[in-house]
Amino acid sequence: MPFISKDWRSPGEAWVKTDEGWEKLKVLECVKRKRCVSECSSSSDTENNEIENTENCDNNEIPPHCHIVLKCTREIAGFNGLGDAVQRLDFRSSVRDRRRFNYICALLRLLVSDKGITSLPGNAQRLLLRMLEDVATHVSDSQQNINVLRGLVQQLRLLVNQENQKCWGKPLGSQSLWQNHIQTIERIQTIASQIKIREPGPNIRPKLHDLPEECVREIILRINDHKDLEATAQAWSLMAAIISEQRVWRELSHFHFTKEQIDFILDKMCLLDTKEKHRNWQAIYHGLRRTYGVREDFQYAEILAFCRLCRCLFWPSAG
Repeated sequence: MPFISKDWRSPGEAWVKTDEGWEKLKVLECVKRKRCVSECSSSSDTENNEIENTENCDNNEIPPHCHIVLKCTREIAGFNGLGDAVQRLDFRSSVRDRRRFNYICALLRLLVSDKGITSLPGNAQRLLLRMLEDVATHVSDSQQNINVLRGLVQQLRLLVNQENQKCWGKPLGSQSLWQNHIQTIERIQTIASQIKIREPGPNIRPKLHDLPEECVREIILRINDHKDLEATAQAWSLMAAIISEQRVWRELSHFHFTKEQIDFILDKMCLLDTKEKHRNWQAIYHGLRRTYGVREDFQYAEILAFCRLCRCLFWPSAG
């Protein structure tokens, strides 16, 4: 189905009806990459065929990327759609990649909060809610990052309550579309409410309580988020005692911030001339965090990169 604009000029877009709705034809090229990989894994008649199929798939494999249009011309109408970017960068499959999980959840948190999702087109709303459902399923299966899912579910609950209390103005999309959205949100809430932490069996050794204090301290020193430290302190009295040590917060401060930034906060708190043992490094870290913020390249294992040469967004690990 070709798309014709108001001035009867076509930008070359073609829409194809799929099981999940109408999709742009050029976006469906991302599916060919997965299909090629599946064909390579299924065809195993002979060793020669396996080698040939693997080489062909390697040559035809297109890494996830999204071309960014900087400006439109009279001849070429280019648009940067969120739905196209989500599909081209393969966000739904990236949910199960532990390197990209926190980064994708941070993006979802921004879009769900401040009524961002209600101002998006219907296709983008549908894709984001499916990503949220994939996040809920992944958290339920892996038993990890439950606090991240609970935060997203709480924001979704607030969003639904705000939309139900409206007297004037409705979000973009038809009523039937938003009824489907409400059903998806209810499924996400059901998955989140049914998550129960499974304790390891009695035969699994060693457990965390069996480790010596030195090993537990080394584990805590490798945590780079203060929220995880505060949550860990509530789990076990030994961890709470270790986290209260000044060394943990001193290492965390030196990990996230430079020496110049630390010296500025010490001077601001009148602690620059005091001895090391008299400094409250937990208060120093929170002062640094409020002043400078935590660097994103340390907060996420992998983030999207932008190529200035070809003007494409891509995942660095995918090439």
